[in-house]
Amino acid sequence: MTQSIGFIGSGMIGGSLARLAVAAGLDVVLSNSRGPETLADLVAELGDQARAATTEEAAKAGDVVVATVPMSAYDKLPVDAPAGKIVIDTMNYYPERDGRIAELDSAEVTSSELLQRHLTGSRLVKTLHNMDHRRLFTRARPAGAPDRSALPVAGDDPAAKAEIVRLLDVLGYDAVDIGTLADSWRCEPGTPVYVWPYLGDRPEGITKEEAQRWFQEAPGEPVSADRVNELVDQAVRGSVGGSFAALPFWG
Repeated sequence: MTQSIGFIGSGMIGGSLARLAVAAGLDVVLSNSRGPETLADLVAELGDQARAATTEEAAKAGDVVVATVPMSAYDKLPVDAPAGKIVIDTMNYYPERDGRIAELDSAEVTSSELLQRHLTGSRLVKTLHNMDHRRLFTRARPAGAPDRSALPVAGDDPAAKAEIVRLLDVLGYDAVDIGTLADSWRCEPGTPVYVWPYLGDRPEGITKEEAQRWFQEAPGEPVSADRVNELVDQAVRGSVGGSFAALPFWG
């Protein structure tokens, strides 16, 4: 049973997940590439259940480790520290930010398979990556709530997936097992289940500034497990990688 989570990366997604974890009674160990001292404000906000550390220390401290850094930094993640542990992969490939990665562009592997190749001793599970950071925090609901949302989960290790499904339940989400890491392209950027369903319809004909304000204020929509299954089944494998122009806050 997961009691603590180590975060490699504590930006928007990592910060939202850390808040959910602390609210659920879990301990969190936060890290980033700039050093523990830069996380003082977030640690102070989260309270006694949170502390900052180096990336290696965070990976060693957590029962489960969350990797939430840009895809361009995947090969910089510590390998030995999370060995033997479950690593949640929240990373998404955006070539405009990450540069081109040949193995991904050729569809030789999914981004999660590439990360698993790097983290050879860990058991990778892909999830918590297809909601924006604001709705990820605000749409969490207790088990049984009629407006609870579900998230896709992919991984090669059934026991690891089962543990993360239990963790998602604690954090406020149902889960839909969509298969292996090779299947995780079905919930990558640009697919039907990525970000947009959880936001709802954006008003038409708005400016970039209005789109940004809408993104900040939109309450979002619940997405059931049945709906996640439908959206995943609609995915077609085309061009690889996300585009900033397709994001909800882009004008």
